[in-house]
Amino acid sequence: MAVCMNSRWLRKSVLDMTAYVPGEQPRQAGVIKLNANENPYAPSPRVLAAIRREIGRISLYPESTSRGVREIAARLYRVAAAQVMVTNGSDEMLRILFQACVDAGDEVMAFTPSYTYYRTLADIQGARYRELPFTDDYRLPAALPLGGARLVFLPNPNAPSGTLFDLGEIARICRAARRGLVVIDEAYIDFADADASALPLLKHFPNLVVTRTLSKSYALAGLRIGLGFAAREIMMQLEKVRDYYNVDRLAQVAAAAALGDQAWLRRHMNHIAQTRERLSRELTALGAHVWPSAANFVLARFSAPPAAEIYRRLKRRGILVRYFAAPRLRDCLRITVGTDAQIDILLAALAKILPNKRRQKNRLR
Repeated sequence: MAVCMNSRWLRKSVLDMTAYVPGEQPRQAGVIKLNANENPYAPSPRVLAAIRREIGRISLYPESTSRGVREIAARLYRVAAAQVMVTNGSDEMLRILFQACVDAGDEVMAFTPSYTYYRTLADIQGARYRELPFTDDYRLPAALPLGGARLVFLPNPNAPSGTLFDLGEIARICRAARRGLVVIDEAYIDFADADASALPLLKHFPNLVVTRTLSKSYALAGLRIGLGFAAREIMMQLEKVRDYYNVDRLAQVAAAAALGDQAWLRRHMNHIAQTRERLSRELTALGAHVWPSAANFVLARFSAPPAAEIYRRLKRRGILVRYFAAPRLRDCLRITVGTDAQIDILLAALAKILPNKRRQKNRLR
C-alpha cells in the first residue's frame, strides 16, 4: 500500500525498473568470499601508512578535484591530468556519463552477458537499452549496429567471462559508434597483459572513454576509488556533472599511495594470475567448462548438478560464489580468485559435490 500511495512522487522509469543486486555480503565470520571479485590480499603497506598520517585531518574538506591523485595517474598512464577524473568508485564515473550524455528515450547499447549495472543506469534515465549478444565463445559479433547509440559499453576484460579484447576490436567499436561515446570499462585490466589497456587509443578516438577502479587490483574496494579517462574537451563537460568533494580525504591519500607502489601491484598480479590458472585447470579436471580469463575470476559451466544447486551447497559449506539466474548464465558460476588456501578449500568442496570424473574414466578403462 505504501508503494502505491507514494508512487505519485516518483518517476515512472524508477517505479518500473529493477534495482541492481551486488554480490552477497555475509554477516557471519569465517565465510570464504569468492563472489565479489575482491582482492584477497591486504593493500600496499604504503596505503595504510598514508591513511594513518591523514586521519587526523578528516575534519577538513578534501581537495575538491582530487588533484594529487589525478597528477599521479596522469604520469603513470601517460595522459594529461586534465584527461583524468577521480570518482567514488568507477560506478560513479558510469553514472556521470549517463547524466551528461543520455536523455529519456535515447539509445544505450552494451554487449551481453556483461555488467548488468549498465541497464540499471539506463533505466534510471528512461533510456532505451539494447544488448548485442557475444558469440558463444564471448567474442564480438561480426556486425556492430552502434550508430544510433549515445553510449556503448564494453568491459575489458569482460565480466563475467574474463574475456580480453584486443585494441583492434576496440577501435572497430569506436569507428562504429558514430553518434556516441564508447566506454571501455577496465575494472579488471591490471590482471591482464601490460599492453592490453585502451588508454593509448585516446589519442586516436575522441569518442573513447576509459574507466578503471582501484577496488580490484589495488585491494581498495572498501574505499571506493575510480578513475575515468577521456579527451580534455569531453572531461571538461563531464566535470560539470561530478559532485564536488566526491572523494574523501582518506580515499585520496590511499589512492595516491596505491598508484605509487607499482612493485606491490606487479607482485600481486603475478600471484593472482598463477592461482587463476591453477583454478582453471582444476575446475576443468572436475568436468567444468572454463572460459579463458584475463581477470581475477573465472566463469565455469557445470553440467550436473545444476549450477544453482552447486551454489547452494557451497554456501552451506561457508563458501560464497556468484550465481546469475540469467540467460546463458544459469548453468554457470563466477568464481573469484582467492588465496591459494581458499582455492584449496573450494576445490575440495567441489570434488565432493561434483561427479568424480577421474574415477569414472578409470572405470571405463
